[in-house]
Amino acid sequence: MSNVTCTVQDGIAQVRLDRPDKLNALTLQILDDLVATARTLRADRHLRAVVISGEGDAFCAGLDFASVLKQPAKIVTSFVPRPWRGTNTFQEACWAWRRLPVPVIAAVHGHCLGGGLQIALAADFRIATPDSQWSVLEGKWGIIPDMSGVRSLAQLVGIDTAKRLTMTAETVSGKEAAELGLVTELDADPVAAATELALRLMQRSPDQLAAAKRLFDDTWTASARRTFARERAEQARLLFAHNTKVAREAAFKRIVPEFAPRGRS
Repeated sequence: MSNVTCTVQDGIAQVRLDRPDKLNALTLQILDDLVATARTLRADRHLRAVVISGEGDAFCAGLDFASVLKQPAKIVTSFVPRPWRGTNTFQEACWAWRRLPVPVIAAVHGHCLGGGLQIALAADFRIATPDSQWSVLEGKWGIIPDMSGVRSLAQLVGIDTAKRLTMTAETVSGKEAAELGLVTELDADPVAAATELALRLMQRSPDQLAAAKRLFDDTWTASARRTFARERAEQARLLFAHNTKVAREAAFKRIVPEFAPRGRS
């Protein structure tokens, strides 16, 4: 039985970490399941948004070391990067959500620690309860975040804050995390708020959303020259896309547009 569940309704995928008795702590199998789930969703042309959440009392308490250390051979294979992706299994379990051409929203409550925090940071948006608990917990175990978290932290907070959180392994509340820039929005019911945001985003052209996500993710640390070139390339494609025409006509008519599946030009 998988500890990652996924249901898709009306274009919105609800992906849930489903190991509530262990606060959704990550096993090697869960990491594999996250990668496989993201890959399956990427092939769904009718997908419009993803909400990632955790069952029970927590989003994710991080890596389950007791479980993982029982499989030393699999740790080795999971640690080796795939040349065609540039990530290993630990990293891809997070970064796979960046590869999706649709908005991904993490809905966080309870513990969001270690690997769980890195999954949340790989989402495009994070909605959390004010009392949720966030920590780059790896420092407590004498290691560093290695599931793409360094890259995500670099995009969200200043280098001094990233170093402090990583070196101290301190725990901050959702409210404090929002003040630092880790959390996008606070809400007492993050899953409902994340789903509402997904529904709002569905009012926009899926081609535009995919282009915006690619543009920001691929050029965030790039030179101005490269960024301007990507802007031109993405815009040139959008100007003649079917969904852009639908969005333009809908804006004039002030109605909710009916978009074609993503990828149609």
